[in-house]
Amino acid sequence: AAIKEFFGTSQLSQFMDQNNPLSGLTHKRRLLALGPGGLSRERAGLEVRDV
Repeated sequence: AAIKEFFGTSQLSQFMDQNNPLSGLTHKRRLLALGPGGLSRERAGLEVRDV
């Protein structure tokens, strides 16, 4: 039940496009930046988004 709740409600659970290597890299970067203790989408300024 806890695993189902995590994958259904957590901001970390997202579908990853496995066909495009660039989208996979973007997905991993977003996962690290927005994870627990990371940035929220509202607080992320332009300097954080430009990598």
